[in-house]
Amino acid sequence: MGILNVTPDSFSDGGRFNARDKALRQAELMIAEGADIIDVGGESTRPGSDAVSETRELERVVPVIEALRDITDVPVSIDTTKAGVMRESVQAGACLINDVMALQGVGALQAAAEAAVPVCLMHMLGTPRTMQEDPEYGDVTQDICAFLRDRITACVDAGISKDLIIVDPGFGFGKTAEHNVELLRNLRQLADLGRPILAGLSRKSTLGLLTGRDVDERVPASLAAAVVAIMNGAHIVRVHDVAETVDAMRVVRAVLESGNQ
Repeated sequence: MGILNVTPDSFSDGGRFNARDKALRQAELMIAEGADIIDVGGESTRPGSDAVSETRELERVVPVIEALRDITDVPVSIDTTKAGVMRESVQAGACLINDVMALQGVGALQAAAEAAVPVCLMHMLGTPRTMQEDPEYGDVTQDICAFLRDRITACVDAGISKDLIIVDPGFGFGKTAEHNVELLRNLRQLADLGRPILAGLSRKSTLGLLTGRDVDERVPASLAAAVVAIMNGAHIVRVHDVAETVDAMRVVRAVLESGNQ
């Protein structure tokens, strides 16, 4: 999953692709490099970020989604928490809803059920503005599993087929570096949920703490994290650096397939 932030303030690439033409060129590049999904987001969820209005978010994402549908068959997902943005983005051509609030926002469950497209449910402790203020867990992996299990149940009760659900433990969203490392080590425990797992670790602050590297220097660490995630049961990795990750995944695939022969 290639990340396409059409925002001025995302933590890694804010402002680089918030113009439509720049966004399309970046999407075309990621597709050429091997992205299987393009994830379009119009509101930053970095720690401490402020919310934007639904109107503003729609102005950012809908033209990009419509243009992508005209130039590629690669699936486009919409990274949003707002029911109205979900509806209009799916109408524009998005075929996956990626929600960092796991469809807990006003009207989000109903909007996703009506859209009848796959949904990704992510765990976040608090909100983007507050999530890094001393997050605490009993057992981080089991607490997240319990949350995601409850959200899966809520989705099914709202009419969303379980077959359409993807889960994301939310690396960096209300977790310390220690929590993130523990969660990555124990990621396979999420397999008990019976749904595909998405992992988003690309360029995140935990990798900066582990390596001492600035955000634009975290490609090697991001690749290492993506490899560990896939080896520990993830099915999708959400990344900024598509070409490098595709090469790493080819090695992972060869190793995993050799064990099944």
